[in-house]
Amino acid sequence: MVSFGSLLVFTFGVFVKPLAAEFGWGREEISGAFGFAAMTVAVCSPVLGILLDRYGPRRVILPCMVVFGAGIASLGLLTPSLTHLYGTYVLLGAVGNGTTQMGYSRAVSTWFDARRGLALALVMAGVGAGAIVLPTAAQALISVYGWRIAYFALGGLVMLFGVPLTALFVRERRHEPTHETPVRAGMTTAQGARTRAFWIIVATLFLGSIAVNGAITHLSPMLTDRGVPVAKAALAASVLGGASFFGRLMTGYLLDRLFGPWVGAALLVGVAAGILMLSTASSAFPVLTASALIGLGLGGEADITPYLLTRYFGLRSFSSLYGLTWTAYAIAGAIGPVLMGKAFDATGSYARLLTILSGLVLTAALLMAVLPAYPKDRERSYQGSGCPEIANT
Repeated sequence: MVSFGSLLVFTFGVFVKPLAAEFGWGREEISGAFGFAAMTVAVCSPVLGILLDRYGPRRVILPCMVVFGAGIASLGLLTPSLTHLYGTYVLLGAVGNGTTQMGYSRAVSTWFDARRGLALALVMAGVGAGAIVLPTAAQALISVYGWRIAYFALGGLVMLFGVPLTALFVRERRHEPTHETPVRAGMTTAQGARTRAFWIIVATLFLGSIAVNGAITHLSPMLTDRGVPVAKAALAASVLGGASFFGRLMTGYLLDRLFGPWVGAALLVGVAAGILMLSTASSAFPVLTASALIGLGLGGEADITPYLLTRYFGLRSFSSLYGLTWTAYAIAGAIGPVLMGKAFDATGSYARLLTILSGLVLTAALLMAVLPAYPKDRERSYQGSGCPEIANT
């Protein structure tokens, strides 16, 4: 709930206008901070993945969470220098993925098999919970106390919740009674990276991330530009988060019963429809409907990825492979918001670019739909866990 994936991503747009008003920066310049963070995530994710596979989740997540919380709080001390803004976001990007589902997914996947989809969905639902609460809370803090206090408060939330909960409860299961240890089962990083399935997943993440991160980070300024009140714009972000919360639980339920790529493809079609609707929405009903559609399918590529990686490649090098996929996701995540800011600065509108982004998500849905069947050894593990319907799928 207080990770990079929810706290930074979902509140970024709320701070765009206050920072522009305070320092006179353009939206493209401010969006560049998100781009720097995303590019740093891209560079650092494979390294974090290796560390997670080698040392386990808790020993990596804890220091990342401390630095992340301190970094968010330090934004309350921003100066008029863009270098200051960008440097802080580079730091946040360096530790960001150590606070996200990448680390937690490894821990959870060692404890669950037959209901792994639902277990992972509960982890991902934390991002949805943050998306429900944090945009509205950040907007309220900005309105009452100013943007500096808002940043201090958000950083404090990370320290208050993220650090102690991780220290107390995150554990990786090291042994199974009748099988080899989960950390040894499956493909190596090199073996996984040579498969067609891996590169289809990477391409799906790249296309989906450009569109979704672009739309989400500019949601608040986009709506207020069209005359939607600030409070309603924050509500739209919270609706998106609420829909993503329930959508992730629904996704987990479906993943345990249906072929994962088909579930992901269906979710991405809904996201494409929501982004297309958002390109022209200016009143309450279409805005909230578009937000709900995007939210329900949010993470149709990113949140299903850990599940698919465990099913295609096992847990032996899960975090390393996950880190490589995050490199693609983060590079695209850097491109999307900057493209949105550039489109607005050049034309005064987001509409045309949103239509293009909708097409990218549809392409991602098609790629997800053509993923191959799970390997036979993975299917046998389903049969052993009492889920023959998944093996047959």
